[in-house]
Amino acid sequence: MPARRHPRPDWVRSRQIALGRRIGDLRRAADLSQDQLADRMGVERRTIQRYENAVTDPRYADLLLLAHALRVHVTDLLNS
Repeated sequence: MPARRHPRPDWVRSRQIALGRRIGDLRRAADLSQDQLADRMGVERRTIQRYENAVTDPRYADLLLLAHALRVHVTDLLNS
């Protein structure tokens, strides 16, 4: 994958971190382990870890799967 021409602004990184925290908070509120959430989504546990630690961003389809698995609206994931 080609490198970015310009680094992302700091506010983007802070929103990535906020999304990861929100996923973790909603998962815990649903009383789910990372393994259980991963099973519901059909992904590996490390994928959930990467989302929660803001290592990777979920794609749109994964946001939909996360919201469905957590029984929330997709906007609940994005609003912090």
